[in-house]
Amino acid sequence: MRITGVDEVGVGCLAGPVITAAVCFGNQKPSVIFRDSKKISHTRREKLYKYIKNNFHVSIGIATPPEVDKLNVLKATHLAMKRAINNLPVVPGTILIDGLYVPDGINNAQSIVKGDESQQEIAAASIYAKYYRDELMKLYSVKYPQYLLEKNKGYPTKEHKKAINEHGLSNIHRKSFKI
Repeated sequence: MRITGVDEVGVGCLAGPVITAAVCFGNQKPSVIFRDSKKISHTRREKLYKYIKNNFHVSIGIATPPEVDKLNVLKATHLAMKRAINNLPVVPGTILIDGLYVPDGINNAQSIVKGDESQQEIAAASIYAKYYRDELMKLYSVKYPQYLLEKNKGYPTKEHKKAINEHGLSNIHRKSFKI
């Protein structure tokens, strides 16, 4: 059975997109145990990202900052989840989604609160999405060095808020979020 895990990152950020990943093991059995991406080091996350990319069916869904502003963060996250699922190179069977809700229009799915702690497919999606987004934020930091995005990844740290107060919002900041 093609169980697919879906998870998101970047919901609480002031800058950058919401990223979701869909990971389907297919007939492969992982040779490692995946854990929630927030509980492993960047180095370990990078190794697991490459392992996941090379061994399983994966896809990314993105909701841009303007989409977050227009729709709200929950609807934008659901849009990114749909995109990730639709971008998979295989047709998923059961879809396991980390969180409270199954987005409208996604069939054969169930939501699991803290699913990244209990479901290997969701934990793998968590790792894949986080590493992908962190690398994207490093690229943005080259264009917008004043915001220290390579360090804060777009999250509302003191330094990030201070930079916004000094320099204003960039094109990748969410205009609808209170600072």
